[in-house]
Amino acid sequence: MSDERQIEPASSLRGDVRVPGDKSASHRALMISALASGSSTIEGLSSGEDVASTSTMLQSMGAVRTDKGDQVTLTGPTDGLHASSSDLDCGNSGTTIRLMTGIVSGIEGIHTLIGDASLSKRPMDRVAEPLEMMGSKFSGQGKHITPPLKITGSSSLVGIEYHVPKASAQVKSAIIFAGLSASGPSTVHEDVRTRSATEDMLRHAGIQIESVDVGQGRSVTVHPGRPESAHWVVPGDPSQAAFFAVLGLIHHNAQIHVNSIDTSAERIGFVSVLQRMGGTITIDDSGLKASTSKLHGTEIHASEIPSVDEVPALSVAAAAATGVTSFLDMGELRLKESDRFEGSMRIASLLGCKVWSEGDNFYVEGLGDASLFQEFMIDSGLDHRIVMSSAVAAISGNGGKITGVSTVASSYPNFFEHLDSLR
Repeated sequence: MSDERQIEPASSLRGDVRVPGDKSASHRALMISALASGSSTIEGLSSGEDVASTSTMLQSMGAVRTDKGDQVTLTGPTDGLHASSSDLDCGNSGTTIRLMTGIVSGIEGIHTLIGDASLSKRPMDRVAEPLEMMGSKFSGQGKHITPPLKITGSSSLVGIEYHVPKASAQVKSAIIFAGLSASGPSTVHEDVRTRSATEDMLRHAGIQIESVDVGQGRSVTVHPGRPESAHWVVPGDPSQAAFFAVLGLIHHNAQIHVNSIDTSAERIGFVSVLQRMGGTITIDDSGLKASTSKLHGTEIHASEIPSVDEVPALSVAAAAATGVTSFLDMGELRLKESDRFEGSMRIASLLGCKVWSEGDNFYVEGLGDASLFQEFMIDSGLDHRIVMSSAVAAISGNGGKITGVSTVASSYPNFFEHLDSLR
């Protein structure tokens, strides 16, 4: 794929799209299968490079993978995963590196986790602190412990009770995975409920794990044990469906259906946001449907979309809306593949919107109609979500040129093919 792409506007958009398998579920299905003894099967595994990084790492630690059509079989070694003799390359995947820190913390030996230039800027102190409390040892770069990481794993971890200071499904999951190898139960408290994929999938694989909702948050207790082999069916990724949801709403002549996706409450907060903005959008077991709508500004709090992955796409929706949309408590965006706080503002600004920020909040005064978007050029900063959000803006408005488009291979290799299929 060339690393630059000109997107021309479309006169109308119609059709069905099947987005890749959910990345969150794909990573976890591979990890849990590798930790189990025996063979597990996975249908609908994401074909993106992030998930491929997870698969390659697990194979270097002793898991065996075979592919047959759309089905992947992963066999965990009878005596458990072992330290790899080579570096564990996480590529661009924050999910891979953070969850794997929990897994390798419970495996004897020294584990070196590396990533690309973008991942090497992302802080790992948030997982290092609880995992060192459990008995592993971390070293990384600088005060925020950025990769490359050296982790000394231990087969005698201890269970802990830990209050996650900032809502993060990745930090919660790292502790839960380490807890499988601990001498007693481990409990994680979070003030805002984050996606429950790790605990749900471990429960499916026979692990004793309890979840209790507490106010807006949740407490999760995991008991030590080894997962059982299982059969996994990975649903479509809702964070990828969000791009087509926004596209269907802001384009002047669109009806788009995204086939079956994960409808977990913590994963589809963006749907409620778009409905509140006036969008004609529905979601059920058959998938998501979105059609041309007149949007108006709203207030969006990070707690509605705990991963904040959908914010770049929502900033495009805000640009097409009438009035001001407020994005509140969005500091977490600065710690993604790129500075998505700045990137989301930049997209809206390039489209012609008035944009400003105050601390961890930013604001977009919309143009009222995507047909008023300015033609633009943008450097994605090698961030797949900035690429896809920009493409949605360009095809809905007056076109645009995007550089760094090859990065979509990390999560959605067929994105541009699917986008063009709707013309």
